[in-house]
Amino acid sequence: MEFLSSVGAMGSGILYALVGFLFVLTVVVFFHELGHFLVARWFGVKVMVFSIGFGPELFGFNDRYGTRWKVSAIPLGGYVKFFGDENAASVPDQAAIAAMSDADRKVSFVHQKVGPRAAIVVAGPVANFILAIVIFALAAMIYGRQSTLPRVDTVQPNSAAAAAGFQPGDVVQSINGRAIRSFSDMQRIVSFSAGEQLAVVVERGGTQVTLKAVPALQDVKDNFGNTHRMGVLGITRSLAADEVRFERVGFVTAVGIGFTETWSLVEQTMTYIWRIFAGRASADQLGGPIMIAQMSGQVASVSFSLLVQFVAMISVSIGLLNLFPVPLLDGGHLLFYSIEAARGRPLSERAQEYGFRIGMALVLMLMVFATYNDIGRLASLWPKS
Repeated sequence: MEFLSSVGAMGSGILYALVGFLFVLTVVVFFHELGHFLVARWFGVKVMVFSIGFGPELFGFNDRYGTRWKVSAIPLGGYVKFFGDENAASVPDQAAIAAMSDADRKVSFVHQKVGPRAAIVVAGPVANFILAIVIFALAAMIYGRQSTLPRVDTVQPNSAAAAAGFQPGDVVQSINGRAIRSFSDMQRIVSFSAGEQLAVVVERGGTQVTLKAVPALQDVKDNFGNTHRMGVLGITRSLAADEVRFERVGFVTAVGIGFTETWSLVEQTMTYIWRIFAGRASADQLGGPIMIAQMSGQVASVSFSLLVQFVAMISVSIGLLNLFPVPLLDGGHLLFYSIEAARGRPLSERAQEYGFRIGMALVLMLMVFATYNDIGRLASLWPKS
């Protein structure tokens, strides 16, 4: 009976994961490609295909401008194919380019100046950031802003906080010069600062005291049982009603919150990546499609509003990932255009071809590594007999 209930719960979880994954990735990919599409149309570039997913077409339609809008079988991304492109990666079709008339050249992507091409490429990631800002802003307007006063309730023995001299009742004012408004503000900084010394200013008995704290790297489980490695001080917050603040926010404040939350995600991601390259963080927290599906299902099982906010988080990640200067990604195209602008002419076809091959190899390696992490993460959650 216990086995059957486990199977039933697993089946429900898989359904949530599948539906949540398709919803999250479809929304994020649609807005990313819509950014490319709208700016391309603005510059007069003809768009041949707008696809959600890769591989065989499941269904679609043609609009009055000749663009084929379609949903494809493999839901792991999407693309827009411009007039003159050979494939979804916007590699120029040299044979088609050679046969173009003057009228064709005006609407082909490859014959645009460097500025318009760069604007079309960067519009995808920018659309992802805008989507995140809008979602966070709407969430703030609908649900308001709730925060807990950054007051220390308890200090765990033999913890980083105990070694730094934290005391119950301390109210954190700033960390490394950054003002702290809430307990979550403090957690956000501490979680990405394992092993680094932080200058923490606290208010204690009406005076300010500066403490030097070094968060310890620990495995922390979230409400869904997932394990995350992060920096921990070893303090708890007060759950008293007068420590929790709630406020309704207007449009301007909500937009500000949208920008702040989006930038915070960018900053956290870049900090984590930098720490990996610096050898101060493990890459085992990197995840791929399986992790996105797993987390989508978990938040979808709680509420639709949480799922939408998860869309914002993934949108920031996708936008940022695409800006990395790796050929095949948007950032790789921007790198080529920067070189073209500096040289006054584009790189040779051979150089670009080698660049795309290297980019493909790097992207595939990242996907394999992320999938390996995902499988290990799922294995740790599998019920033990």
